[in-house]
Amino acid sequence: MEYSLENSNGIIRRWMYGEKLEHFLQKDADSILGELGRHSLGSIESTQRNAWSDQIRIMKSVAFPESLASEARIYFELTVPRLGRRADVVLIIGHIMFILEFKAGESTFNRSALDQVWDYALDFKNFHDASHALNIIPVLIATEAPRQPVTICSSTHNDGLTQPTCVAPSQIGDIIHNGLAHFRAPLIDAEAWERGRYMPTPTIVEAARALYAGHAVEDISRSDAGAQNLQVTAKKVDTIIEHSRSERRKAICFVTGVPGAGKTLVGLDVATRHLNPNSETYSVFLSGNGPLVAVLREALTRDRVEQTRQLGNVIRKGDAKKEVETFIQNVHHFRDEYLNDAGAPPEHVVLFDEAQRAWTLSQTSSFMQQKKGKPDFNQSEPEFLISCLDRHHDWSVVICLVGSGQEINTGEAGISEWFDAILKRFQSWDVYLSSNLTEAEYRGGETFQRIIHRPNTYVDSNLHLATSMRSFRAETLSRFVREVLDLEVESAKATLSGLQERYPIVLTRNLSRAKQWLRQQARGSERYGIVVSSRAERLKPHAIDVRVKTDPVKWFLEGKEDTRSSYYLEDVATEFQVQGLELDWACVVWDGDLRFNGDQWAHNQFRGSRWTRINKVDRKRYLENAYRVLLTRARQGMVVVVPEGDGNDATRPHDYYDPTYNYLKSLGLKTL
Repeated sequence: MEYSLENSNGIIRRWMYGEKLEHFLQKDADSILGELGRHSLGSIESTQRNAWSDQIRIMKSVAFPESLASEARIYFELTVPRLGRRADVVLIIGHIMFILEFKAGESTFNRSALDQVWDYALDFKNFHDASHALNIIPVLIATEAPRQPVTICSSTHNDGLTQPTCVAPSQIGDIIHNGLAHFRAPLIDAEAWERGRYMPTPTIVEAARALYAGHAVEDISRSDAGAQNLQVTAKKVDTIIEHSRSERRKAICFVTGVPGAGKTLVGLDVATRHLNPNSETYSVFLSGNGPLVAVLREALTRDRVEQTRQLGNVIRKGDAKKEVETFIQNVHHFRDEYLNDAGAPPEHVVLFDEAQRAWTLSQTSSFMQQKKGKPDFNQSEPEFLISCLDRHHDWSVVICLVGSGQEINTGEAGISEWFDAILKRFQSWDVYLSSNLTEAEYRGGETFQRIIHRPNTYVDSNLHLATSMRSFRAETLSRFVREVLDLEVESAKATLSGLQERYPIVLTRNLSRAKQWLRQQARGSERYGIVVSSRAERLKPHAIDVRVKTDPVKWFLEGKEDTRSSYYLEDVATEFQVQGLELDWACVVWDGDLRFNGDQWAHNQFRGSRWTRINKVDRKRYLENAYRVLLTRARQGMVVVVPEGDGNDATRPHDYYDPTYNYLKSLGLKTL
């Protein structure tokens, strides 16, 4: 858990011990150790106490530059909230911020430890406003290591954050002196640095872990003016739930947002604050996105096991998984449960993620007849799901989290089916609408106009999330992708010119070159991988076969040494495996299924031994949305690969690929 305390100066103290370096050097080691112990949130094991003692002893032995010691600050156990961990020592001295991670008893420097200290430095560089412009040097110290060559290597990003440096304890002074000589910059105002705001933008997996561990949404989300909407929206949803409970009303609420804006985060926040089955506001988070559910469940299960172990206890992974499964459920399992159970669910609050992907009446009826043996089933999925909550005699709330342009599969209805169900059967329910549901991309259609004029319908702009949280380097990415797919050439050029500096998008025809670019860009444990359309069946010559199913849990959660992970750049993920999840850096490989032909897109699928044209409007939209999903997965940057055609292969002629490449290049994308 995070240690933080706001002092009289309004500074959020995120460290367990911190003061001026000269005072630290003068203070008795036992008193420093005692202060660390007093500010610990749990019992202290002897190994931790011994590690602190070694770190204090080592830092006291360092030959610091005397001219800088009086203004320098040192901090032990400084919390990195987004990562849910603490950096061993942070030193602000002169014009440099050093982050030091100690590995007690180790004589070598392993990859995971290097990534760990690099991640700490990246987190401050990216998300702590007072650290954005600082020169930061991450240092890994193996306490039993022999002396190392002390070199400082700047990264290819040229943002003042170096690659991690490995040293023996006796070389800490050397790296400090070398670091101070390596950079030229103004002295750091340590007090101003302490007052800096921490504005994290976690991945959905990181957010779920933090929320499930008890952190508030404010601790893990941006707090700048552009992102205030997230907390406002969460508060609005809370108000609707409380009003419905106190007034014994039934309500349905529609929350909209641009891709990556935090709709799922809002839902997880509400659900994690109402986990007690004995509470009147007991809630559940439902998603029809199987890969998202599987990845989040596995991540939370692993965390639960590890946190229990750190407290000196043991929990079986199966037991931890059962706890998590009550919190995050697959919407189809929930549906099937209440097909057979006519009673009301135990939850009064149900949150449906990606509600626009719920099935139409025809899709649901067909499924029920073929898979469930119910030939007379005549409800759409939204109608049936609302009816389950309508079984409560007193009150209930349905929260629909709605994305735009995210329908990617047959039978996914958009939001109109929800409106139809309300107008048809649930006229007494209160309806709270995001003001942005008027936009065509949400596909509310004519029913929106009918529902907005019914009694007890309320429209609120606070139910729309307008700022992307995923692409913290480029809030306009989703707009650029929409303009690219809508062929709004001049608008796309203008948007791209404003985001390229902070969010690199590069174009190439060479997959090997793209892989090399990904590896060069990613630092620490930043995740990267290859994503392709599920209809990209002619990438097999490039060793990409979409018919081989990737395990999204392994792809998103395993480490760099695992061949099944995204890092290995062998297995690829499609729109179905990545929707709702994200990477730091992505390689999007563009096949001949969606082709630019000079003035419009041509939509195709590969059947047997040849491409065939897609003519149905809905299926065209699904294909474009697949690329919309792929092109908005990366948080920090991406490389787009449009392969070369092959004149000797009738399924891959040059004119299936060249016009698409030339179109993207004409927008101003830089080429590798």
